[in-house]
Amino acid sequence: MSLPRWLLHGPGLAGLAPLPALLNDAQLVRASRRTACHKPAADAVLAWGLKPSAARAAAYARAHGLPLLRLEDGFLRSVGLGPDDPPCSVVIDDLGIYYDASQPSRLERLIAEGVTPAEAARARALQQAWCSARISKYNAARDDVQLDATGAVLVVDQTHGDASVLHGQANIASFQRMLDAALAEHPQRRIILKVHPDVVAGRKRGWLHMADLRAGLSSTLSDADAARVTLLATDVHPAGVLEAVHAVYVVTSQLGFEALLWGKPVRCFGMPFYAGWGLTQDELPAPARRGAASLEALVHAALVAYPRYVHPDTGERCEVEALVSWMALQRQQRERFAPELVAQGFSWWKRPLVRQFLQGSHVRFIGRGDAVPAGSTLVLWGRQPVPPDLPSGHLAGVLRLEDGFLRSVGLGAALRRPLSWVVDAGGMHYDPATNSDLLALLARAHTFEPALLARAAHLRQAILEAGLTKYNVGGGVWRRPATPKAVVLVVGQVETDAAVLAGAPGVRTNIGLLQAVRRARPDAHIVWKPHPDVVAGLRAKGQGEQEAASWCEEIVTDVPMDALLRAVDEVHVMTSLAGFEALLRGRPVVTWGWPFYAGRGLTQDRQPPPWTGTDISIDALVAAALIGYPSYVSARSDKFTSPEDVLAELQRWRAEDAAAPAARRVLSQLWRHVLRAWVAMRG
Repeated sequence: MSLPRWLLHGPGLAGLAPLPALLNDAQLVRASRRTACHKPAADAVLAWGLKPSAARAAAYARAHGLPLLRLEDGFLRSVGLGPDDPPCSVVIDDLGIYYDASQPSRLERLIAEGVTPAEAARARALQQAWCSARISKYNAARDDVQLDATGAVLVVDQTHGDASVLHGQANIASFQRMLDAALAEHPQRRIILKVHPDVVAGRKRGWLHMADLRAGLSSTLSDADAARVTLLATDVHPAGVLEAVHAVYVVTSQLGFEALLWGKPVRCFGMPFYAGWGLTQDELPAPARRGAASLEALVHAALVAYPRYVHPDTGERCEVEALVSWMALQRQQRERFAPELVAQGFSWWKRPLVRQFLQGSHVRFIGRGDAVPAGSTLVLWGRQPVPPDLPSGHLAGVLRLEDGFLRSVGLGAALRRPLSWVVDAGGMHYDPATNSDLLALLARAHTFEPALLARAAHLRQAILEAGLTKYNVGGGVWRRPATPKAVVLVVGQVETDAAVLAGAPGVRTNIGLLQAVRRARPDAHIVWKPHPDVVAGLRAKGQGEQEAASWCEEIVTDVPMDALLRAVDEVHVMTSLAGFEALLRGRPVVTWGWPFYAGRGLTQDRQPPPWTGTDISIDALVAAALIGYPSYVSARSDKFTSPEDVLAELQRWRAEDAAAPAARRVLSQLWRHVLRAWVAMRG
């Protein structure tokens, strides 16, 4: 059966990137000049809400005898505001549109139909998940930790000219009555007047402003009442406010619906979609079409049955619960660090990445010699030293960035984009002289909850099935030698890397490692794998490394690490992450330095690390190192994502690289070498 054809009337709809996925049950047809003169081969016309362009689309549909379908943003829309982020959800309505109280809408019909017991249970779980995730329609703003809204009454302003006000049987007088009523009905409570985010951003103006109120916009507002009103005119995320307040007063704002999700009394001075069902105290009479409905029916209709959702990381349709979970991750990650950060010493190509991995905070970049403002949280790369001339107490804190353990397809030195970085407030995971956040996590890993350990076990199995490692490079084939000897893999590193300088107190050169392994395993078949940066010519060989062939049976270069690890009997490292990757694959690992995974009862340590603690399981190690410690950012959405979703992205990336024409791969490699040389020259 062929899909229905829906005509996109107007350039705005055609430019909405997520629309094909959100409307994947139809074939979208773009309007053309020819369409204006002839009846199109379409089954319906699409219009956006009640905008002027929608009026033209409606006239076109009437002229050609076609149904009109109206689209609008869903109630869980995006991280950023409309101009900043595309919608993650839309609603589609064949009867009207939800905010037009003058006519029926599909949402009204869905609410009136009620819910089955299973749907009611899903609605209650979704309501709880919404509040636990602390999400809203827009989710970029931070919580205001200084605002104490406990017991206050929230009064919600909206943008002037908002269609939901004009079509919700309200006007400017409705906002005046709303504020007057809040003051009169709660004489002993503080009133918080919240401004819309678009007004805070300077894009639009609101209906109410404190300056206007004090100038006498509301004739009933006394000086005493004005003193009780606090104007919330900063971009504050509403979840914390809704959680704390006593009651919520709205005209038609969606915050009234969200307040119902939080279990708050809601007073309406217009006729929004959630009013008129017996769930709110309404100033206006409800349309006869509406009657009594349960909160479960409202929630299920508004969040499950009416909207469509697309997952930002995959670009594919998803259920609302998946988007709630994804948005919860954005909220949690965006609140981790100070609102203002100062980053020092970052090359130009890393700066956009720094902003992505620290999104939720505003990052200001300064040069290595520039003054660091007092009270700053300073962001540095790796073990870059803090400026030595800063007085004690000058900084509020230091954050250090480094590559994560599931990084990319390709090398960091070749400027391949990372999908994971670590952001460490304690130090660096490869520097035993600091109490890094990873070492702190591992110190309490024996207390991890069973659910987290189960997630880690599934993640480890997924990594093994995908054959993924940190860089996922190499295309050669290697076969285990036909020998009765034990096959031992020795993994090289870049000797000038901080992980070697800080974490290898004894053996700290590649040739030294090979010699030590030969002495320890004289009868083994030793396989030497130099670091891929060295093989690619992006980093220098270690001292004496040209003599490696004298201390091993064979050298492998262009072979994926996963294939090697699966075929050998034992792995020796100084501090290389390959030791961790070998543990994931159940291989015995011998450490000659102090990597983070040493000293946990999982490795044979020739140089016992300085930390002590309880032995842990491999799943606890995975939970700390791959779930709790790194930050992941999707290359598709540029937003935070999970390690599980990064695995999927890495697999797609690897497949795309493998399928790329040879000429394009050569040009890409050449371009990366040029970029790296340019970065080196610029510092």
